[in-house]
Amino acid sequence: MGNRDTRVRGIAARAGGWSARHRWAAVGIWVLFVVLAMGLGSAAGTVELKDSDQLSGETGRAAAIAEEAGIDEPAGETVLVQGRDAGVKATSTEFRAAVDAVMKAVEGTGKATNVTSPYDTDTISKDGRSALVQFDMRGEAETAGERVEPVLKAVEGVQKDHGSVLIEEIGGASMNKTFDDAFGNDFKQAEYSAVPVALGILLVAFGALVAALVPVLLAITAIVATMGLMMLVSHIQPMDDTSSSVMLLVGLAVGVDYCLFYLRREREERAAGRDPETALRIAAATSGRAIIVSGVTVCVAMAGMLFTGIATFKAMGLASLMVVAVAMVGSVTVLPAVLSLLGTRVEKGRIPFLHPDKRRKANGGSGNGSSGNGSSGDNGSRFWTSVLRVVLAKPAISLVVAAGALLAIAAPALGMKTQNLTLDQEFGDSLPIVATYERVNEAFPGGSDPAEVVVKAADINSAEVKSAIADFREQAVSSGASRGPVDVKVHDSQNVAFVYVPLVGGSNLDKAEKSLEIIRDEVRPATFGKVDGVEAPVTGQVAGSKDFNDQLVSAVAPVFAFVVAFAFLLMLLSFRSLTIAITSIVLNLLSVGAAYGILVAVFQHGWGASLVGAEGVGAIVTWLPLFLFVILFGLSMDYHVFVVSRIREARLRGLTTRDAIQHGVVTTAGVITSAAVIMVAVFAIFGTLSMQSMKQMGVGLAAAVLIDATIIRGVLLPAVMALLGERNWYFPKWLNRLPDLSHDESPEAAASPPPPAVEGERVRV
Repeated sequence: MGNRDTRVRGIAARAGGWSARHRWAAVGIWVLFVVLAMGLGSAAGTVELKDSDQLSGETGRAAAIAEEAGIDEPAGETVLVQGRDAGVKATSTEFRAAVDAVMKAVEGTGKATNVTSPYDTDTISKDGRSALVQFDMRGEAETAGERVEPVLKAVEGVQKDHGSVLIEEIGGASMNKTFDDAFGNDFKQAEYSAVPVALGILLVAFGALVAALVPVLLAITAIVATMGLMMLVSHIQPMDDTSSSVMLLVGLAVGVDYCLFYLRREREERAAGRDPETALRIAAATSGRAIIVSGVTVCVAMAGMLFTGIATFKAMGLASLMVVAVAMVGSVTVLPAVLSLLGTRVEKGRIPFLHPDKRRKANGGSGNGSSGNGSSGDNGSRFWTSVLRVVLAKPAISLVVAAGALLAIAAPALGMKTQNLTLDQEFGDSLPIVATYERVNEAFPGGSDPAEVVVKAADINSAEVKSAIADFREQAVSSGASRGPVDVKVHDSQNVAFVYVPLVGGSNLDKAEKSLEIIRDEVRPATFGKVDGVEAPVTGQVAGSKDFNDQLVSAVAPVFAFVVAFAFLLMLLSFRSLTIAITSIVLNLLSVGAAYGILVAVFQHGWGASLVGAEGVGAIVTWLPLFLFVILFGLSMDYHVFVVSRIREARLRGLTTRDAIQHGVVTTAGVITSAAVIMVAVFAIFGTLSMQSMKQMGVGLAAAVLIDATIIRGVLLPAVMALLGERNWYFPKWLNRLPDLSHDESPEAAASPPPPAVEGERVRV
């Protein structure tokens, strides 16, 4: 690793040099790209994911049969009529009067059709205290929530006139309306508040308004451009709202981070006495290169979601991949142009007592960053200098203590239980409709979310098919999987029938899945399985949860292998060190494991659940573990690449490995702390939402980033590298045939007099 001749090469350095020399052209091209992407995307429109795209297994096939037949099932609604005491039953006069009043009120709104009496459909509970009035909403099911309010008010009016019974409405339309009213604005406000929070933290980090605005503006333009690209790509891979929300979160996180890395390095070099042009070239050659390595690694991690085979995950993966790629390109192209245009004006709008110069003077520092630490006088760097002194003095003990602590935190993850959260798990008792849901399930187990068998035959009205349907209805109850009633809706012209089976177990998914297993593996083969040419896939909430879980489990191995293998390869080629590549993967896996452990401890076991409002959830939402693995494995590379790049840079300049570790960790402490605080704050916003799935995502991401930026990068990484010493740079000779993606530039090389170095020019490193 001694001094040697090499060639200055690096896309980031050349891109930064060109951008700085053609400032207005670079800015103009970027603006044109953003405008064109959004304009073309808006003109093309967005193709939304359909049910048949999102669902997998039997549930996906059931949705496909309905779509192929042109059957658009209406949104079903149910009104629970329940005696307030044991003496008021369905046979009593007041109860019948209440049922009649409900039916009349619902029909009178003109918004409902197929209103049925519980006395005709036998939807009366075994104890006789509860009955269900069922009906369908007119119009499309997707927009039924917008039309259900008159029906809800009509039902409320009946309740006022019949005090002896409890009258409550529940169904797809009423639940959608309730959720939209209660959490739609809440969720949007969380997304919108992320930008002001990031800006506020950047103001504290930079102490200047212009410097703080640059990263936010870059992130916003990257997000806007990606929105347009998502619309175009949706014609190949349909998108949904979830992919847009994930794109916004990831885009804001990496967009701000990349710009922060670049800007802090440029400021640091100017503080060390470099002129603005030289400082910018140094930032391009070092931080710019780290951004490209990090960005490509994150993109590879996000691409892992494409291997799940699940449309929602593929949409999230593509959206995340695109926004990271756009932010990365913007950081190494338009950002140098903007900084070149601004020059020292990037310090405009200084905020008293927050600017680094003020903080250094307040701490007794000289304000000179010649040590190489752009924030050498601030408390953050002093803190990490103290920590590193201990870590490097006792690296083995530090490694054992830190790794042991993270393994202990990760231990609960071994018992992780995943499932699609039921209504009561998702929202607890925060909404009145949850109590209605529980009352319906108690009186009619599985009645609020029945399994749905979609029967397709050449002739749905043939004697053989009718007999099979009748046998199925009988055996579904006699097998113990359902307590009935089993309803059938036949679509004669399409030769399709829907059979609705309330599952024993109700909202308890573990018990309901056992009932589903009986229906699928015993009742269906014994009935529909005996009729040639009949398809009978089983769908519904319980079936959807099981099929989704099964597909995710089968996708874990290929996704894991793809992400880990390609991340390893990228680190190997970028740093030309087998040791660095291996330790990078191990440390990132440890970080993800710790995040899993925290999630399970809080949301599944309930340890400290009251602190985040997560009491009684008892499970992790199905999609989160794989999502977190991909996102965290990608995002954690931001910090890792940035720190290791700085350590390698110092080592190339001739410092010992131990001194290079000290230099790399301390000089990056300020920027990584700022970046981590922004990520934690943005993710924590989502941890405050009432929806448990969003809360779990926010808490998991925030905890993982916090662990990654502190214990992993501040303790474990320097401890491991200190123990390995020169073995950190081990690269077997037989691997020399691999492509060389490393950068061999240093600040001294980058700071050589203009014109900037071009490929093929020899410099001293």
